[in-house]
Amino acid sequence: MSPRPPGADLPDHPDRLWSAGEPKSSYDVVIVGAGGHGLATAYYLARNHGITNVAVLERGWLAGGNMARNTTIIRSNYLWDESAGIYEHALKLWEGLEDELDYPLLFSQRGVLNLAHSLQDVRDGVRRVEANRLNGVDAEWLDPRQVKEVCPIVEISPDVRYPVMGGTFQPRAGIAKHDYVAWGYARAAAALGVEFIENCEVTGLRVSDGRITGVDTTRGSIAAGRVALCAAGHTSVVAATAGIDLPLQSHPLQALVSELLEPVHPTVVMSNAVHVYVSQAHKGELVMGAGIDAANSYRQRGAFHIIERQMAAALELFPIFARAHVLRTWGGVVDVTPDASPIVGLTPVDGLYLNCGWGTGGFKATPGVGWCFAHTVAHDEPHPLAAPFSLDRFVTGALVDEHGAAAVAH
Repeated sequence: MSPRPPGADLPDHPDRLWSAGEPKSSYDVVIVGAGGHGLATAYYLARNHGITNVAVLERGWLAGGNMARNTTIIRSNYLWDESAGIYEHALKLWEGLEDELDYPLLFSQRGVLNLAHSLQDVRDGVRRVEANRLNGVDAEWLDPRQVKEVCPIVEISPDVRYPVMGGTFQPRAGIAKHDYVAWGYARAAAALGVEFIENCEVTGLRVSDGRITGVDTTRGSIAAGRVALCAAGHTSVVAATAGIDLPLQSHPLQALVSELLEPVHPTVVMSNAVHVYVSQAHKGELVMGAGIDAANSYRQRGAFHIIERQMAAALELFPIFARAHVLRTWGGVVDVTPDASPIVGLTPVDGLYLNCGWGTGGFKATPGVGWCFAHTVAHDEPHPLAAPFSLDRFVTGALVDEHGAAAVAH
């Protein structure tokens, strides 16, 4: 009997999941930024609102910015009602997203532990658990023994510099494969008619009589009825060409992975006090994030002393990692607002919309903000879940101050 040829009985697979061609002269909607938020917005514009004459412009390659540089943590246990609302909406979409996109995302609901190391941490954690429960978000308060039951490799001795005094736990939280998420959204959006234009940097916004008319790019001018900015920290640079000054600061944020290890870490552990968060990826590498570099910058690299402190903190919590080796490090750029909450909504320029300021919380919000931002662009009015995050809150004073619940460990 002759051997079966390679690939026999396997379904055909296209050479590309999406096409990246030349831009047309005009579109109904132009989205600036082909990261997770831009891709999700394009998909839901087409899927939920029937708007398919859409171009997603990316100055580099699709999903090559922060989408490729984050630590993939997904959770919804934020303190304030406004934040919990949009993140819980996102988490519910995450739970059905593989079926929705018909694409494997490696979404793993392994839970997220936020550790408490002081009495103030304990008070803040218990408060957040109760607030989450009132909002229908799954949340538990664990004492040190229960923390050890959830994650046996955590050091809970009272004799360390930052003893574990308990922690909050969200069982439905977890991680997903960031590249797969981007590819799944791009594939699904392309099937609905959305176009992706890579290596196409937006250099300016075209405004006439207070209304957006298009964008200038390194590949020529493109007319557009509506323009949606999803360019993270560079959103402020693009918006400035339309005379809009955004309250954003950008910082490098570093992360690293170890060599491949056997499965030892069953959940996600975060600690704001020691500035480290750790999970174990599906292949086996430990994925660690740290605090932001203090200096404002758009560079995708950070200072060595941040990584050094990150390693020291990780070893205090996980002595078992002492002989693990760092495989690689990298940096992303986080855009932060004064109240540590995003800006999503309309602008003073008709037809121009903002989605920025997510800090290090952007990945987990991807499906939720894509859904809400698509509604905002399609109807020229904020989605109810996004309405609290309007730009004018910095004038009215109606801030959504998530510094306490978010801090560095989003």
